[in-house]
Amino acid sequence: MENIPEVVLGIAAVSRDCFPMSLSENRRKLAAKAYREKYGEIFECETCIENELDMKKALEELKKAGCNALVVYLGNFGPETAETLLAKEFDGPVMFAAAAEETQDKLTDDRGDAYCGMLNASYNLKLRNVKAYIPEYAVGTAGEVADMIHEFVPVARAVIGVRNLKIISFGPRPQDFLACNAPIKQLYNLGVEIEENSELDLFESFKAHEGDERIPDVVKDMEKELGEGNKKPQILPKLAQYELTLLDWIDKHRGSRKYVAIAGKCWPAFQTQFGFVPCYVNSRLTAKGIPVSCEVDIYGALSEFIGTAVSGDIVTLLDINNTVPDDMYETEIKDNYEYSRRDVFMGFHCGNTASEKLSFCEMKNQLIMTRTLPEESTQGTLEGDIIPGDITFYRLQSTSDAKLRAYIAQGEVLPVRTRSFGGIGVFAIPEMGRFYRHILIEKNFPHHGAVAFGHFGKLLFEVFKYLGVEQTELDFNQPKGMLYPSENPFA
Repeated sequence: MENIPEVVLGIAAVSRDCFPMSLSENRRKLAAKAYREKYGEIFECETCIENELDMKKALEELKKAGCNALVVYLGNFGPETAETLLAKEFDGPVMFAAAAEETQDKLTDDRGDAYCGMLNASYNLKLRNVKAYIPEYAVGTAGEVADMIHEFVPVARAVIGVRNLKIISFGPRPQDFLACNAPIKQLYNLGVEIEENSELDLFESFKAHEGDERIPDVVKDMEKELGEGNKKPQILPKLAQYELTLLDWIDKHRGSRKYVAIAGKCWPAFQTQFGFVPCYVNSRLTAKGIPVSCEVDIYGALSEFIGTAVSGDIVTLLDINNTVPDDMYETEIKDNYEYSRRDVFMGFHCGNTASEKLSFCEMKNQLIMTRTLPEESTQGTLEGDIIPGDITFYRLQSTSDAKLRAYIAQGEVLPVRTRSFGGIGVFAIPEMGRFYRHILIEKNFPHHGAVAFGHFGKLLFEVFKYLGVEQTELDFNQPKGMLYPSENPFA
């Protein structure tokens, strides 16, 4: 992936002055050693922090080492002031973890009481309004702490990415797509920069790329990717021209930001003026780690970027689109899977899902648009059934009154032939019917959802918490017997 951060981890031990500093130092060394043996490199801060001056010295060490994510490790009770100031002043995501006691033979001179110290640390973090990642059970042996750090890495990667992200949008959302429009205030609160452009600006740049000498090489790459699915070869030069237009725009407009996502206009005037639809190009950039959302869905692009950073893999953006017909359910699903009719639905979009995430693919024209436009202007979609396997459906959204809200639902794509068009799959999410009614409808989420290929609910949940989504606004598909606040208990 070209467009997500590389996490450079640091670990700093802290020590309360009435405890042996050597206890924290030795435990830090053991935790770092365990991490290296299992997962990879981590920088050990030599300064063990007892006070604010130590904290300043440690910050310089971490900065010099290029660390952009930090583990604050309580080898003993820890100094609540210095350790939380360290988290406050460190420029990057921070995790807190604490050492468990090793053996009954060391419960006198070498008892660390970090179990207790974590309580004071968390309390002081709250007092200072400092965000930190605290694992589900934050106290452990060296090996267990190494595992905790490993789970922190994708969370850190997403947070670093969001804080250094620019979303570039083109045009207002299409008519009757108010659901894709949301206040940008929360983008700034998250640290995201936004550059809003007219689609006319994009069209001008596209025209300037006509005859670009790089186009034939991009066409060859497209032909190689599509293989036998290259059903519209005549449109590839224009698509290549558009791809180069977007990539050059990113290079020229990245500004101070390291990472970029795009929220693009794709209809209604796009097809008639550009002469194609951008779906395939959107899929190719997304496969490179540069998410491109449809219909100027700015928070959709942000959601895709977060999923890319967490999973380290391609994501897609789909409509929560249509029900599964009864005859398909009866013949393909009912006797083969433990899902009810209301647990299954079809996720669809015109053709923006990367070829790697499709069971088969063909370049086609956009069927819905062809009903009202000449076919030649609607070419450029990548059609095929989405690969079966585990997925996470999720979205981060701003409400109309600028409140952050998110959902996460784990499920799977079933190996059921869709018999339909576009990039589409049969999705199954436990208790989807209740989730659809009491979260998606009740909390006014738009029809677009991001899809990560795998189960990443645990990590996304932590990312959304770190980014400031309140617990009451962070929802999931609740199991049977666990009622939603708006759910009728007598239904």
